[in-house]
Amino acid sequence: MPYDPADPLKDRITDIGPRYFKDFLPLVIKNNFGKWLYHEILEPGVLVHVAESGDEVYTVRVGACRLMSVEHLREICEIANKHCDGYLRFTTRNNVEFMVDNKSKVKPLVDDLKSRKFPAGSNKFPVGGTGAGITNIVHTQGWAHCHTPAIDASGVVKAVMDAVYDEFGQMKLPAPVRVSLACCLNMCGAVHCSDIAILGIHRKPPMIDSQWIDKLCELPLAIAACPTAAIKPAKTDTGLKSLEVNAERCMFCGNCYT
Repeated sequence: MPYDPADPLKDRITDIGPRYFKDFLPLVIKNNFGKWLYHEILEPGVLVHVAESGDEVYTVRVGACRLMSVEHLREICEIANKHCDGYLRFTTRNNVEFMVDNKSKVKPLVDDLKSRKFPAGSNKFPVGGTGAGITNIVHTQGWAHCHTPAIDASGVVKAVMDAVYDEFGQMKLPAPVRVSLACCLNMCGAVHCSDIAILGIHRKPPMIDSQWIDKLCELPLAIAACPTAAIKPAKTDTGLKSLEVNAERCMFCGNCYT
């Protein structure tokens, strides 16, 4: 069709941006979008949402890792195809939720999830993370991707969740507990709004090697990156361009050296 300036979006075909989010919703959720009456937790990791129409959607939540192998993702998709017409969703806390539209489908799904083990015998898909218990840890990328971390993320998260694993599948605590980890003070891991925060920090201000810094670093960017204005331009006695750091103002975020 020719372009119509009066209706520029008519018949427009583009691959820019994601598809409309409702294209990814299970039919029962799409049909009742915005019309849900209430939800209940039936048991740890299993929820039911009831709509005004009387339709129900049952959700089974399992813990998952943030960095996944292709094989693990394929297995998740295989489970969704087998039980959920191909639908699933990831939560902001790195859980995976499988949704079915009938209560009779819940037990076969849960049994299948609990039967899947790693070679050493641990559960691939532990069911839980709801109600008055510990849900999965939300965390930053760590050394796998980010450029400012003081610590890694995956190893610490694995160690902590191993220690509180039983609480993930139960609801015996006084209230829900949210644990977060951030690898540096920039806190993209949401540690500032969690019940328990694990935070990696740099403990020293950056050291300046004036002989090399102008050759390896964009000095204006390093100055602009500092959130506390602790860095300013400087020159050495021999006239080399360099930087000067006010250690008392440094918050050890690591932005300047990235």
